[in-house]
Amino acid sequence: MHTRIDERALSKLRWRCRRGLLENDLFIERFFERHADSLTTEQAGGVEALMDLSDNDLLDLFLARKEPEGELARDEVVQVLQLMRAPQ
Repeated sequence: MHTRIDERALSKLRWRCRRGLLENDLFIERFFERHADSLTTEQAGGVEALMDLSDNDLLDLFLARKEPEGELARDEVVQVLQLMRAPQ
């Protein structure tokens, strides 16, 4: 069962997602604009995993220069990454 993330957890996640590269922030902000109301706890875990990456590695994933590998190649990470990559 997929449980929606609550407002407090969503607020903390948004704060955690602030990045040093504007390009990353644009992908992330667009993702939250589209999906914040329906974000599940599983997807939030995927977002958290992506935020552990360096800015350059994260941008490479957003731009599909790389694909998630190893521990990062989990379903929730891949799903969130696809949502973040989706064109406007």
